[in-house]
Amino acid sequence: MLNKLKALKERYEYLGDLLAAPDAMEDKELWRERMKEQSNLQEIVEVYDEYARKQDAVSECKAMLFEHLDAEMKEMVQEEIGSLEADLTRLEEELKILLLPKDPNDEKNVMLEIRAGTGGDEASLFGADLLRMYLRYAERHGYKVEYITENMTELGGVKEVVLSLTKRGAYSRLKFESGVHRVQRVPETESQGRVHTSAATVAVLPDADDIQIDIKESDLRIDTYRSSGAGGQHVNKTSSAIRITHLPTGVVVACQNERSQLQNKEQAMRLLRSRLYERQMSAQHEQMASMKKSLVGSGDRSERIRTYNFPQGRVTDHRIGMTLYKLEQFMDGDMDELIDALIVAERAAQLSKEA
Repeated sequence: MLNKLKALKERYEYLGDLLAAPDAMEDKELWRERMKEQSNLQEIVEVYDEYARKQDAVSECKAMLFEHLDAEMKEMVQEEIGSLEADLTRLEEELKILLLPKDPNDEKNVMLEIRAGTGGDEASLFGADLLRMYLRYAERHGYKVEYITENMTELGGVKEVVLSLTKRGAYSRLKFESGVHRVQRVPETESQGRVHTSAATVAVLPDADDIQIDIKESDLRIDTYRSSGAGGQHVNKTSSAIRITHLPTGVVVACQNERSQLQNKEQAMRLLRSRLYERQMSAQHEQMASMKKSLVGSGDRSERIRTYNFPQGRVTDHRIGMTLYKLEQFMDGDMDELIDALIVAERAAQLSKEA
């Protein structure tokens, strides 16, 4: 590990020299690539430098033990060595995590889809609750939110909603949300007070808007239709809604949220790129997906990942067996405790595999 860290530090310093050269910005694309690479290495190098300093301090303290010290001074030096060695153990574990292979999508923005599942109107209303939960989470963390498509029921439930959430690292936080979310509660329409079980599905896709995905115009079938659903004066007035079918894969996307046909087409193409990119990445990283499935879920929207039990005020994530008795706060976007636990589980899986 130390040899690898030394090589990474040498690369970091070499990139620094290249970026400081007078002609560094002649090739803007190369300059950006080098800046990004150096930025990605910075945290590893900083922790490694601290590790090296602690190692040097331990060596100095151990050398002092061979000097003529009184008993009290020797005890103080030994205590200092114990403290430094504890720091080295902590830093070594931190470096192991930093050296783990990065998910190439972690820094990306996301497309987040919510769809009503089994349970009729109650499933749609639960989908609306999930929508509010993610909107509150986005608000807490300063994400920019944009509606790509929005299809609501007359009761205010969600048939299908697609959001764009923009902030660096959004995918690293939200990628574990893909799957079936199950709710257990008494619906407002239930006169007998019986608890019903309903579900909604969530899919989180890395936003591929800035990635070159080869889409040929001849591979697309583009249909226009009139917007439907609640809200907006433009609804049902003009054929501004767009549906795009990618013929080679059968992937279908639609957008009706913007006022113009051109805007809807741009948003639909953006969603199509994300879905095609997801398919491409899944095919390339089957082994990684297999590991994820065993510990934190595959991201498959058919997999039940979480249960929201309203009578007991609890939320349970079935992938890591974690239950929080703070459902009201969780539904208000206070999701970080569970998301952090999922990230730790993924890292533990990677460390186990690397061992």
